[in-house]
Amino acid sequence: MNSANNMARKLTGLSQRYQAALRKHLRHGSQARCGPAQRLGRQAMALGLETLDLARIHEQALITLVLPSYSASRRDAMVRRAGMFFAEAITPVEETHRVAREANDRLRQNIETLHRRSADLADSNRQLKQEVAQRKSVEESLRNSERHYSQLLEQSHLLQGQLRLLSRQLLLAQEEERKRISRELHDEIAQTLTGITVRLAALKTEATTNTKGLQNRISSTQRMVERSVDIVHRFARELRPTVLDDLGVIPALHSFMKGFTKRTGIHIRFRACTSGRMEQLDTVTRTVLYRVAQEALINAGRHAHATRVDVSIQKLSRAVGLTIQANGKSFQVERVLHAKGNQHLGLLGMRERVEMVGGSFHVESTPGKGTTICAQIPVTNGKGKQRL
Repeated sequence: MNSANNMARKLTGLSQRYQAALRKHLRHGSQARCGPAQRLGRQAMALGLETLDLARIHEQALITLVLPSYSASRRDAMVRRAGMFFAEAITPVEETHRVAREANDRLRQNIETLHRRSADLADSNRQLKQEVAQRKSVEESLRNSERHYSQLLEQSHLLQGQLRLLSRQLLLAQEEERKRISRELHDEIAQTLTGITVRLAALKTEATTNTKGLQNRISSTQRMVERSVDIVHRFARELRPTVLDDLGVIPALHSFMKGFTKRTGIHIRFRACTSGRMEQLDTVTRTVLYRVAQEALINAGRHAHATRVDVSIQKLSRAVGLTIQANGKSFQVERVLHAKGNQHLGLLGMRERVEMVGGSFHVESTPGKGTTICAQIPVTNGKGKQRL
């Protein structure tokens, strides 16, 4: 309440001062100065008045000073002169408004610039987030690639180690085979031939002195020769059976399985589902099928201690399928295939043989169910093929 009264007193005082200054201005006419009017304008600004408020004060002053004091002929001139006074009085207010408008314009421009910069910054942030996400994706891809290549490198080192091991084992096996053949030739063939030589010398002596018992000695010597021939034939079959080249892999496997069963007592059931006339196979493919079956049977007897083996060969659409199922002990396939020692190198050798001709090799071994070996070898028609 006191504040309102105080403001009313200030407005009344300003109105009185305005009237006094306007009266003085009208009296002096064209020689009046503009300083008092501008001071009144600044005082009005100090009170927080706007142009309209000052216009009301001016209007009240005109009513008080001009209308009753001047004749009708002079009123227009006085009103124009009073208008000049009013124009000078509102100059500080208008100037302040102009500055305010300019400041508002600058503020609006700054706000617009700030909005644009904020939008640019937001766009830059989005791009930055996208780049960060892309970099993270690339880094993750690089890490995955690094892990993948590390695995490939590890597998390559493992395969190289297995290849070196197989090469060394092949050399050792060749030397062992040569030793065995040399020993058996020395122990059996050489001794038998020496015995034949001794008997022939004895026969030569007895033929001139005593003919009694000559027929028995000749028969015994013939049996020694026949036994030597059988041993030589067995060596030849073990090194490479001629029936494999002459008749094909099925007769060769029949012959091998017959001798294998006779030596080991393992029962073998062999099925060859050729569906009539099978496409001809080359020498390499026949050899791979024969050696894989041979090695699988040897492993079944040596490692699995199997008592029964099922062997089947069947013609597929563009391949020959070989399956060997044996009972007996099982083993961990992956551990054996990736083992660093020299155990079960026959399994690795089988896989190498099959993959060498572009085939696929798979092994399953389950406790209580034994082991199953599957090989598929692609075949094509062409000249120079041999009959299965």
